[in-house]
Amino acid sequence: MENDIYVTPLSGRYASKEMNKLWSNNTKYSTWRKLWVALAETEKELGLDISQEQIDEMKENISNIDYDVVSKREQECRHDVMAHVYEFGTKCPKAKPIIHLGATSCYVTDNTDIIIMKQALKLVKQKLIVVIKNLKEFADTYKGVSCLGYTHFQPAQLTTVGKRATLWIQDLLEDLQELEFVEQNLKLLGCKGTTGTSESFMKLFKDEEKVKQIDKKIAEKMGFEKTFAVSGQTYTRKVDSRVLNCLAAIAESCSKFANDMRLLQHEKELEEPFESKQIGSSAMAYKRNPMRSERINSLSRHVIALSNDTKMTSSTQWLERTLDDSANKRICVPESFLAIDAVLKIYANITENIVVYQNSIRTNIMKEIPFMGTEEILMNAVLKGGDRQELHEKIRIHSMEAGKQVKELGKPNDLVKRIANDPSFGLTEEEILKILNPENLCGRAKNQVTDFIEQEVEPVLQKNAKLLENIDVELKV
Repeated sequence: MENDIYVTPLSGRYASKEMNKLWSNNTKYSTWRKLWVALAETEKELGLDISQEQIDEMKENISNIDYDVVSKREQECRHDVMAHVYEFGTKCPKAKPIIHLGATSCYVTDNTDIIIMKQALKLVKQKLIVVIKNLKEFADTYKGVSCLGYTHFQPAQLTTVGKRATLWIQDLLEDLQELEFVEQNLKLLGCKGTTGTSESFMKLFKDEEKVKQIDKKIAEKMGFEKTFAVSGQTYTRKVDSRVLNCLAAIAESCSKFANDMRLLQHEKELEEPFESKQIGSSAMAYKRNPMRSERINSLSRHVIALSNDTKMTSSTQWLERTLDDSANKRICVPESFLAIDAVLKIYANITENIVVYQNSIRTNIMKEIPFMGTEEILMNAVLKGGDRQELHEKIRIHSMEAGKQVKELGKPNDLVKRIANDPSFGLTEEEILKILNPENLCGRAKNQVTDFIEQEVEPVLQKNAKLLENIDVELKV
């Protein structure tokens, strides 16, 4: 059947089994039933005539859902919640009279969305921690390996392979901090009725003090500390916007890494894993395309774009309730989580086995380092008695000529030989090459990596050590 209808590639091709399960119908609708149980228990505790037998009957059928009955009923009544109320009632004849008592549809739909988003954020956090760990190990391993640093993708001062990786980690640490804030501050809608005034419960209990306890009791039963103090029929749609903004920020960081990997793979310095039987191109058999990094870019773009849906929805809600959010939420919220889950899974897969071509890195350095080291050469020549201003002009002229050899004639950079052959500098070729030792031109890069890992990264990994257990980052395709 799946081959006869459209199935989103996010579930069938990219996202993890865990994230797919979390956004499944079974999880969604069984959570609706758990919320109906929590409501019935609360109403019983506050004095309504609801028996334990009715509640037990509901609990026994939380996962017993007949989707054919639900589908048929929804076609008749055009209301998904009432279709499930009906089907639940067929399984719970004793509890049928009190299912959904006093509630509005958003009691189950909105609270379920919050519950699932909170659990989904935990899965996202887990993969985020895995990527940070992988990059930490990579940065530590290559903290002393000099490489070209770039500004405007033009060779600039040297850095190290490990130092560059700390920039990727730092972005993810910022994302982690935002994710934890969002996850820790998620609140349930609670149960306040059609326009958020608790009118239906005032009629049921005729006791405001009892009604004021409903939200807190339901929240505790569902594992939450807080509910919104006030609401219309729904929780404010700014919540969805905040959550998807968080996911979009993670996507930004992941995409930045993927772009860097693609550039460095072009320079033959780094390479994403390439399996023994992997095919890089259907036409050009020799190619090793950065398909994993490109997929990160592609899916990240989708996550960033989806975040705009929630902004538009939040800004166009009418008064206490409007339904133009519903169809949109069904698509953009789950897809954002599935897509960012896939992105982080790919990111973790790449960072487990980044290939580093140190000889190629060194070759690229030596092509450019004579230009980069001209200030060092100038200072050493002055210390030997040269005139700084005259030597500066000579270096400029020699550099232009050497650049011409490289760019126009395709020859090697001969700047070192030109300066060594100019008696004004008083430096031998051996002395110049010693001055241009890459390991002496990286500033604090190596120690910056050590300090960053010790002060910023390790505390985060130690705090979240349990999240690193049993994580599968193998790709389906």
